[in-house]
Amino acid sequence: MLNRRTLLLAGLGVSLARGAFARDAAPSLMLAEVYRRGMSLNDYWVSEKFDGVRGYWDGKQLWTRGGEKVVAPAWFTAPLPRQPMDGELWAGRGRFSHAVSTVRSQTPNDVAWREMRFMVFDLPSQGGDFTTRLAALRKLLPITDAPWIVPVPQQRATTHEELQALLDKTVKMGGEGLMLHRGSSLYLGGRNNDLLKVKPFDDAEARVVEHVPGKGKHSGRLGALVVETPEGKRFKLGSGLTDAERENPPPIGSWVTYRYNGLNPSGLPRFARFMRIREDAPRS
Repeated sequence: MLNRRTLLLAGLGVSLARGAFARDAAPSLMLAEVYRRGMSLNDYWVSEKFDGVRGYWDGKQLWTRGGEKVVAPAWFTAPLPRQPMDGELWAGRGRFSHAVSTVRSQTPNDVAWREMRFMVFDLPSQGGDFTTRLAALRKLLPITDAPWIVPVPQQRATTHEELQALLDKTVKMGGEGLMLHRGSSLYLGGRNNDLLKVKPFDDAEARVVEHVPGKGKHSGRLGALVVETPEGKRFKLGSGLTDAERENPPPIGSWVTYRYNGLNPSGLPRFARFMRIREDAPRS
């Protein structure tokens, strides 16, 4: 029998068939560390952090960060240059759910895709450092007849105070945060300080490894998730879950995003709380 979560995903147009995505090896993308006050801002570019689905264009096909094929309408991808592009498939501020349901559907909804943008911030195969690649990107985009392919606006970072003011302004307008990209960095897959995220709170991702049954008012449904970080640390996520998520919790092996307020001496996050399933992360 299909549970409520399955029915909800079906209603969003998410394919339910096992192996529905033509999975390939996940692309080796640059991943961000977290900016902390006191870090040098010398040689960094700053841009808005777009809350969508990470998209990688290999020159012929769109892929998610997890290596799942994106089935977009032909008109959406036809104008894309024949060179790899790294960006975010984005539906606008506060519209993460629309982006996820649109990107994950194996039957592309033309109306839904008309509301999507491919926010391009890097050219992985372009030679040189980021500043050089950015200059090449600015020559390549925008494309007059394809306004949905957008080069992400970048400006030079200056001081922490100005960065904080820009963060406050972006968040007030409904944005998620900012990104910092070191100008001298080569394009290397993995997580390092060449790419930094700046947000009003800390967040990270972890894999669900266990469901803890609830007690009291949560009796008969999920009490907490046990999650494991990429570094192998395990802890419980019990707050931030909706009633619907407790009744139909994120499956074992899925990745979730959580918020927290710094780290304990043990290295575990303080006041960790569930945000959402990270739909574009690889499953295990």
